[in-house]
Amino acid sequence: MKIVALVASAGLAFAAAACAKPTEETPGTGTSAAAKYSACMVTDTGGIDDHSFNASSWAGLQAAKAANSAIEPSYTASTAMADYDPNLANSVTKGCKYIQAVGGLMGDATKKAATANPTVQFSIVDADNLGLTNVYPIQFQTQQAAYLAGYLAAGYSKSGKVGTYGGMKIPPVTIFMDGFADGVAAYNKAKNKNVQVLGWDKAKQDGLFTDDFGSQDKGKQKSDTLAAQGADVIFPVAGGAGLGSAANAGSKFVVIWVDADGFETTKYGNVMLTTVVKNSTDGVKEAVTKAAGTPGTLLTGGFMGTLANNGVSLAPYHDFDSKIDPALKAEVEALKQDIISGKIVVESPAQPK
Repeated sequence: MKIVALVASAGLAFAAAACAKPTEETPGTGTSAAAKYSACMVTDTGGIDDHSFNASSWAGLQAAKAANSAIEPSYTASTAMADYDPNLANSVTKGCKYIQAVGGLMGDATKKAATANPTVQFSIVDADNLGLTNVYPIQFQTQQAAYLAGYLAAGYSKSGKVGTYGGMKIPPVTIFMDGFADGVAAYNKAKNKNVQVLGWDKAKQDGLFTDDFGSQDKGKQKSDTLAAQGADVIFPVAGGAGLGSAANAGSKFVVIWVDADGFETTKYGNVMLTTVVKNSTDGVKEAVTKAAGTPGTLLTGGFMGTLANNGVSLAPYHDFDSKIDPALKAEVEALKQDIISGKIVVESPAQPK
């Protein structure tokens, strides 16, 4: 597997690229129309401006265009799950050579479209290849980075309670929550403490969910519930819905964001303790540039993000760097190295195989 670029540098490109509008194809300008490679993305319901995995995946298409001017990226937004089928089908109809689906919820729709169009290159974030040779999987061992976040949260908490909630009870969400819970448990064992995790029980695989990736009101409601129970660090794994928590944080609690560095990509950087980064930007960029380099030839293999290749990571602490005990920061870094070396193995029932 090709080693992905450092997330820190990807974050800088992402901040500008995530807000960019899709490029219109204009035959006869720049690269000839015949040489253009149409790369199309269909978003999940959180939308292109979710400051999370839709936005970071779109940044990957923009980065691919920067690397190869023949690539012409565009996206179609899904506002409901019912949009997946027609949006994917329309991408085929308009001649897209590469079609990027974003999110495990799109698995069934992607399988249907890819089965019907076996010569078209599909790719999907947060799912395997669906048993098809024309689907390129982009997956992440997110539990590894979330473990570090859980340990950090437990060490930073003053109340002895930290909280998490998800957008939906699906593997790409619960994998974050599992790693977070394990990190807190590791801190408790190392320090003989009893920091509680509110909102998720790994053993029972049950917890708190908004059942929505876009409603900031629902995100606020869940964080209000957790804060009322005493949580002073909250980890929303809910895409754009998590912005409702960030907007309500500050004196009540701090936030650990997901997917794309929340300090760089939201207006709530002052409440972001850190982010569990899922580097969809580099995963998508790598897939698109590979596909455009050999048009007409289906991609093989897939992308698996880990701590070792910076496919997942903890973002810098930014404004909180001076507020975190240096000893705690050193412990988190040591744990990272232990996970990379295999000394510590972090597992989740939801992790990609």
